Amino acid sequence: MEFQLKTDFIELDNLLKALNLVTNGAQAKECILASKVKVNGQVESRIRRKLRFGDMVEFDSNQIKIIKTE
Repeated sequence: MEFQLKTDFIELDNLLKALNLVTNGAQAKECILASKVKVNGQVESRIRRKLRFGDMVEFDSNQIKIIKTE
């Protein structure tokens, strides 16, 4: 799966919400703090982690690549 980045970055919790992988911010926070999310192969515990072009996020069985909007 790909996510087109329209700004310089998107925060991790907002990415999960934007892709409807969680129902709300509280659920996004819970999943991140429970070590269920990886960024670039590493477990990420920062809820507001800024994701930029080229980053790869893993959550559940989803792999999300952050790409530039053309």
